[in-house]
Amino acid sequence: MARVIAIDYGSKRVGVAVTDELQIIASGLTTVHSKDIIAFLEDYFSKNEVECIVVGEAKDLKNNPAESARFIEPFVKHLQRKFKDIKIERIDERFTSKMAFQTMIDSGLKKKARQNKALIDEISATIILQSYLEQKR
Repeated sequence: MARVIAIDYGSKRVGVAVTDELQIIASGLTTVHSKDIIAFLEDYFSKNEVECIVVGEAKDLKNNPAESARFIEPFVKHLQRKFKDIKIERIDERFTSKMAFQTMIDSGLKKKARQNKALIDEISATIILQSYLEQKR
């Protein structure tokens, strides 16, 4: 079975998470600068079989597109053009950053480590991917 990769896209950084080959466990993979994400994905896809890319869908509390959707949507369209053979799914990403931060607190990370925004993005991508896997089951 191929992997599923999740992306928490931001204007500066992109959190990336991936499943195991059996699509059971979601794990944080890395955080990449936004300008480097396509090259990163090309390299990753050349070495790993991926069947789906899950991208967080930014919405506000009223279920309308959030402000950040204006730069996420063009990115998703670019993904669709670039990786035609890979299915792209969207999943609501509301509160994932808050959940990621709480996860860091709950795991006992010191205040200095919790200020690492790249780690928050990676954990957010993992939460997005885990939510996708749970919906799929």
